[in-house]
Amino acid sequence: MCTVSFISIKGKTIITSNRDENIQREKAAAPSVELLNNKRIFFPKDSKAGGTWFAASDKAVIAVLLNGAFVKHTASPPYRKSRGLVLLEIIEADDPFLFFKKMDLQDIEPFTVMLYQPANLYELRWDGNKKHELKLNILQNYIWSSATLYTDEVIQHRKNLFNRFINDAEIINPGSIYQFHAKNNRDDENGFIINRQTGMKTFSITQAVLQHNSISFLHNDLLTDQKFEATMHINPVPVNL
Repeated sequence: MCTVSFISIKGKTIITSNRDENIQREKAAAPSVELLNNKRIFFPKDSKAGGTWFAASDKAVIAVLLNGAFVKHTASPPYRKSRGLVLLEIIEADDPFLFFKKMDLQDIEPFTVMLYQPANLYELRWDGNKKHELKLNILQNYIWSSATLYTDEVIQHRKNLFNRFINDAEIINPGSIYQFHAKNNRDDENGFIINRQTGMKTFSITQAVLQHNSISFLHNDLLTDQKFEATMHINPVPVNL
């Protein structure tokens, strides 16, 4: 929910997410597959609102949520629905990108969504007043950090660490990317694994690896030290280039 990376290498698309939350928040349910709008969708379910921050469908679509858009906003609850439920509405749509463009987001708290659908990668933002859509180069690598938890300077520092990893790593594969996300860098406040005095803590790391006709998942609950692994076969819809 608060740190997301996208890496495309050797025919694999690897998307990894760290979820940072306050320790008072309820623990999420273990990941499972549910049938939504005739699509099999894998996601860990938030116990509070029933939504999620990370979801993947058997149509080879992956969507990951970050809190906030461009800047840290002042929360003004109550909101109409949770951002995690919005993410599920996006991924269960027949065309998630077009659905985002048309959906009503008034009275929804600001968010960012990294959306992958076959041969396309988008950065989608809702700032509380306006939508922002940016199509990205699917052959490049990206990292995002939540604007609600990290300053611009820290976000840039994290990008520098990510670029150094990409340029200097002897091996870049799902395992080495996971280890990058699991680093604290001796910084409880702004490392990729945080444990702040305010009660903000990294709850979990979730990773999806898309290749050929399947998506492989790894979800590590850092609070209970429990790992969940699964593979889902995919049947992507035709790509319109």
